[in-house]
This record gives sequence, C-alpha cells and structure tokens, in this order.
Amino acid sequence: QVQLVESGGGLVQPGGSLRLSCAASGSIFSIYVMGWYRQAPGKQRELVAAIISGGSTHYADSVKGRFTISRDNAKNTVYLQMNNLKAEDTAVYYCAARRVDTSAWSYWGQGTQVTVSS
Repeated sequence: QVQLVESGGGLVQPGGSLRLSCAASGSIFSIYVMGWYRQAPGKQRELVAAIISGGSTHYADSVKGRFTISRDNAKNTVYLQMNNLKAEDTAVYYCAARRVDTSAWSYWGQGTQVTVSS
C-alpha cells in the first residue's frame, strides 16, 4: 500500500511557475513508477509526466520543455516543476503510483488545484 499527499498548487499568472510535491509513505518508494496526472473541467484525466526509480522520464507533448518531473528516493517524494504556465494548464493535478511490474496506476493522491489566470 502507498499513501500519497500532494502540495504546492495555487493561483499563478500566465508565464509563471509552480512546484508541486508529492510525499509517499507506506511502502518501498523505489519500486514504484511515479506520475502526475491532471484533469480539467469537462475533460478526461491525462498523464502529464512520469518517472521511474532510475530517473527515466516521460512527458505529454503539451508540457514538454515547460514541466520537469523529478524524484528524491531518499525522501520518498516526487516533484513537478511547472514553468511558463498557460491558461490551459489549469486543472486538478494528481500524484499517482504504480508498481514497475504492472500497468495499472493503483494509488492516487487527493489532488491539488492549479489555476493559471491573470
């Protein structure tokens, strides 16, 4: 079992930056793939970025070059640095985890709101 708690959301102007954090507890952090999803009103939840224990990353095309996912296995924490934010990045952002030997994202945080508006 893994428990995930996000923090760092808020209101930011277009072009601004935010850093989301996700603290994990309850299991061996390093065996999990960590990811950030987001869901905007009226839209499906989408995978924004993911990172495996060794550091390899994946990004949605819409955030490449602007967002950076990282993890600190010693602190059981994953981060999402978001730069040059746009209005279309407005969404609830969710931290998620899955075991490396499965494809199902089994664990989810409660979500944190990110609003990009002037």
